[in-house]
Amino acid sequence: MTQGALDGKVVAVTGAGRGIGLSHALLLAAEGASVVVNDLGGPDEAVEKIRARGGSATASSHDIATWDGGQGLVDAALAEYGRLDGLVLNAGIIRDRMLVNMSEPEWDAVLRVHLNGHFAPLRAAAAHWRELAKSTGAPANGHVVMTSSEAGLFGNVGQANYSAAKAGIVGLGMVAARELERYGVAVNVICPRSRTPMTEHLGLFDATPGFDRWDPDNIAPWVAYLCSDDASRITGQTFVVHGGTVSLLEPWREASAITKQARWDVSELADASRELFAGRDTTIVPFPDPVAER
Repeated sequence: MTQGALDGKVVAVTGAGRGIGLSHALLLAAEGASVVVNDLGGPDEAVEKIRARGGSATASSHDIATWDGGQGLVDAALAEYGRLDGLVLNAGIIRDRMLVNMSEPEWDAVLRVHLNGHFAPLRAAAAHWRELAKSTGAPANGHVVMTSSEAGLFGNVGQANYSAAKAGIVGLGMVAARELERYGVAVNVICPRSRTPMTEHLGLFDATPGFDRWDPDNIAPWVAYLCSDDASRITGQTFVVHGGTVSLLEPWREASAITKQARWDVSELADASRELFAGRDTTIVPFPDPVAER
């Protein structure tokens, strides 16, 4: 049997019953990992697919948007395989609505699944890896891949709840990367562009002739790589992954500044702000066109 990049590792994947999460689970297993397939919609079919291909998998239907469910996912990996090496956080939903029309349940549901669903299993895995590093005196060698979206970076019309949650995931990932680095845990964030059950109704991501750049299977290789030992040096980064392209994003950086050695008066700032925006457009940055060719 050909050696895989993840031989002997155990990786838990949330939202792995279909779409991008299923693609992750299948490739992780093909690369040698034992996969804990988590999905409220039914993980058993995904587990059967992995096993039919000769891989190792176990099902988890824990509600990872709760603290008990997040802990249950980690406990399931430890009970079944005796270890946890990677955590791929992918579960998500959409409840799109214009800002003024959004209901409280629509807001709460999206933040619950995305933000709580990232934090609860991450917290449980982090506690496990911290204890492992302390008890062994060696790095835990854990890997976390979190799933954001360009909607969280640029804001997308009709997606106030989704964009806010996805922006929160980037912030959470940065904190986790800083806090867990001392224990030998790498944390990174991806923003995938692909055809999924959440996006196929838009009609923007139809299969293309030849190489189908919208196939969700295109995202999985980068995720598998980030879960491998070769990627242990990479942490605290955010990537856009699409087709055959992986783009590294830079964090927020100061673009310009106005300074005086005293508190500003409001009357001064009309003129001073022109200096702040000199040579720069003050309109909203356009949202990336997901169908534009590179």
